Amino acid sequence: MIDEVLIAGFGGQGIMLMGRLLAYGAIYAGLEVTFYPSYGPEMRGGTANCTVVVADARIGSPVRNRFSHLMAMNQASVDKFSERVKPGGVIVFNQSLVETAPVRTDVTRVGVPANQIAAELQAPQAANMAAMGGLVGTLRRISLASLVKGLERVLPRHRHEAIALNEAAIRCGFEAVARTIAHA
Repeated sequence: MIDEVLIAGFGGQGIMLMGRLLAYGAIYAGLEVTFYPSYGPEMRGGTANCTVVVADARIGSPVRNRFSHLMAMNQASVDKFSERVKPGGVIVFNQSLVETAPVRTDVTRVGVPANQIAAELQAPQAANMAAMGGLVGTLRRISLASLVKGLERVLPRHRHEAIALNEAAIRCGFEAVARTIAHA
């Protein structure tokens, strides 16, 4: 089994942090993983995306052109990358910033109100963690416990006081997706 995940958004949304967190969550779940970052010309405000490949066997290459999952944090990412998701795949998108949902009917489309969740937690910077919870809820191979354990690795030590808040955002995103999938 292999999951090929593309996480995309604009610089400043924590796209690389999300990718690294997913990678560590997979490691803690006992899976094989690769992480491949890609930056646009600007760090903040430009495009950013990364590929995380998760498998239960060795991975030959981190480079992918087609994906089983897309996590799109903004409209530009939905527009640019939706067609690169394989039929039968999953497009998870931040419905707080995506005005036009993906139009494909051969994939599962799952909206996560990431910015809304972060606002409710009074932590706008946690939108990426809410989205991450939603993504993991669609993957179903990495437990929340493994993902949360990864927070200690990806957050700098001086940010460890934010682990509980990030965990809350992850859980809210996961629960939002669980409710959406249950009603689908």
